[in-house]
Amino acid sequence: MNIRDIAKLSGYSSGTVSRVINNNDYVSEKARKTIKKIIKEYDYAPNDVARNLSNGKTCDIGVVLPHNKHPYYTQLVDGIMDEAFASGYRIVLLPSKFDSKTELKYLNRLRRKAYDSIIFTSHGLPLEKIYKYKQYGSIVCCQNPGEYDIAAAYTMRESSYIDALNWIKLHNFKKISILLSRDTTVSATAQKTFSAYEKVFNTAPKNELLNTNVTTFEDGYSAAKQFHANHQYPDVYFTNGDDIAAGVRQFYLDNSLEIPQLIGQENQLSGQILNIPTINHHFQQVGKLACRLAINNQTKQLPVESEFIFRQQKAIEN
Repeated sequence: MNIRDIAKLSGYSSGTVSRVINNNDYVSEKARKTIKKIIKEYDYAPNDVARNLSNGKTCDIGVVLPHNKHPYYTQLVDGIMDEAFASGYRIVLLPSKFDSKTELKYLNRLRRKAYDSIIFTSHGLPLEKIYKYKQYGSIVCCQNPGEYDIAAAYTMRESSYIDALNWIKLHNFKKISILLSRDTTVSATAQKTFSAYEKVFNTAPKNELLNTNVTTFEDGYSAAKQFHANHQYPDVYFTNGDDIAAGVRQFYLDNSLEIPQLIGQENQLSGQILNIPTINHHFQQVGKLACRLAINNQTKQLPVESEFIFRQQKAIEN
């Protein structure tokens, strides 16, 4: 059953049938009732694929998501979904695990018009390759694209990192542990962290106090356990998430050890409850801006300021 079949059965033109299906005006009440009766009788449903081909638009936005274990991704997706829903768009989550071949498949689906635009929350492919697909649809990145003319919404990380590290320096902490999700060879975030550290301390972070495979509460716990087993005793942890800082804290609690100073990121509920100092990157706002750029097919770079939030870390009650 298609529009032409309904037109034959009803005695009205295909154009009139289309206007009834799409709830448009300029259709007589008699025609509307006749056509709707046939639609109900034959349980007709419009073919969205055909409609999309006709309109040249899917109202779908692909969101490349390496994983959802870190608040960076969950907060970004929250913002993207809020903006998409308000604008009548759908979100298609595209899991990637930073795999370049998988990301290339998604870009080729954009080329084939499987969705109107694609947002990279992060990526394994170099920006040079992503840029080549810009001609096939709107592409938005959630990092500073630098020399590449790609739409982007991203947080300004380094200034807040410098503020947090200056606070560490001011309080004369010496053994500084850095916990990150990935190392500097593949992560722009890690590069910004190292850059800020070197600006404040005029040296690179110490390898023995560095862990670049940390994304969850459990990972934070394991990192603290590993440092302790290796006889490394940081007096401050600069972590990449409040939940991660909470995991570090739990290790010290479980082993009746004095809890070092903790600094988290992303202003999570755990950090608020435990009063852990944190950095708020406003990723939900970044997600909303990224989605807006994707919907409007705008090639703009929209930075969002981040901030270091100092809190007096709670002492443990006996």
